[in-house]
Amino acid sequence: MTTRHYDVVVLGTGPAGEGAAMNAAKAGKRVAVVEASPKVGGSCTHLGTIPSKALRHAVKEIIAFNTNPMFRDIGEPRWFSFPKVLNRANKVIDKQVMGRTEYYARNRIDIFFGRGRFKDANTIEVNTYERGPELLVAEKVVIATGSRPYRPENIDFDHPRIYCSDTILSLSHTPRSLIIYGAGVIGSEYASIFCGLGVRVELINPGKKLLSFLDDEITDALSYHLRDSGVLIRHNETYDSVETTERGVVMHMTSGKKLRADALLFCNGRSGNTKDLGLDAIGLEANARGQLAVNDTYQTQVDNVYAAGDVIGWPSLASAAYDQGRAVAANMFGIEGGHFISEVPTGIYTIPEISSVGKTEAELTSEKVPYEVGRAFFKNTARAQITDEAVGMLKILFHRESLEILGIHCFGDQASEIVHIGQAIMKQPGEQNTLKYFLNTTFNYPTMAEAYRVAALNGFNRVF
Repeated sequence: MTTRHYDVVVLGTGPAGEGAAMNAAKAGKRVAVVEASPKVGGSCTHLGTIPSKALRHAVKEIIAFNTNPMFRDIGEPRWFSFPKVLNRANKVIDKQVMGRTEYYARNRIDIFFGRGRFKDANTIEVNTYERGPELLVAEKVVIATGSRPYRPENIDFDHPRIYCSDTILSLSHTPRSLIIYGAGVIGSEYASIFCGLGVRVELINPGKKLLSFLDDEITDALSYHLRDSGVLIRHNETYDSVETTERGVVMHMTSGKKLRADALLFCNGRSGNTKDLGLDAIGLEANARGQLAVNDTYQTQVDNVYAAGDVIGWPSLASAAYDQGRAVAANMFGIEGGHFISEVPTGIYTIPEISSVGKTEAELTSEKVPYEVGRAFFKNTARAQITDEAVGMLKILFHRESLEILGIHCFGDQASEIVHIGQAIMKQPGEQNTLKYFLNTTFNYPTMAEAYRVAALNGFNRVF
């Protein structure tokens, strides 16, 4: 068995692992990464963020083609199968893998494809797929193994009609009807995707409302547009059992209802990938959801072992995970950029998409902050009229007296891009964070960013 020595070994090549590895390499450290899959990129690239967003984009283009009167002069509306649309996502995945593989090569980072396991706090045993067992000895170790879908034991996920958010990407046909259990970010996004393909979707939400962490007005808008697209949303429903047949799935609810569909997509939570890491060998214990506790430097209870990304829980976003990984390397080796990631914009790729940063109206009301609201409806902006993307709005929450921007909430086309302008102003120190920036700055016309000027004027007129 070969023994190799490094400054740091990173377990996982998703956003957190990549961020940690690259930043450590830039600091002149000798770095190795261990990846349990046969290609780099982690679940983000192969099973989560990239494929689902590529799917969404393809479906959005299909919807635009089938609903735009101009295209009716070319031909009749077209129907596309799920596997055919999935081919588009696979092309994007291949490009992502190629690019990320080049990053590791360019930075002279060694990649070991296989499963890594702790022998002690400084030694990782990797059962590589090509060379067999190898020992990696390092001063520091980063756990960035990500997460996987939560799969209850009383549901048979081996049945060909039952899927989780990982296995749904192997769906080889287009079901006529689909039950989606779990109305979080993943469930809501897939509800948009499948209803866009003409599938009859029932979205089951164990909670009282969709995405309750969002601003109420944005949540209400999402609910309306999902229903308007044909999605049946059932709130406050939990399942009791799932019955399968050759022809479909029956979900028995605790309320007594029986829901029938061609297939079931279960996406109610995720668990950290810590089960087979040998954590007991170093005295480290994960919580019930497989997640690891860290301090504000991303250090675990074991001094030389750090963790980042989905494996530590909140916010479980690829954007935050990459920055967490970079911060880990900075903290380990005393270089710049070791801050704790606490302010993260939310990007939800439903159709239409959602993005937000900062406080919601409910939070500001609870905190008794005197705020006001400025709104811009996309239907009134020239760019949205040109692109025929009139659904949506931009909402600015600001302090009535100081005009400090407290929250940005956006619903509609390009929401996840638009939010960054508001985020940039919110991050400015002191009096530089002000609504007046949008009043006194000239925006290109016509653009979606112009909505900031419209919303700022709308809000300013409420207080002066």
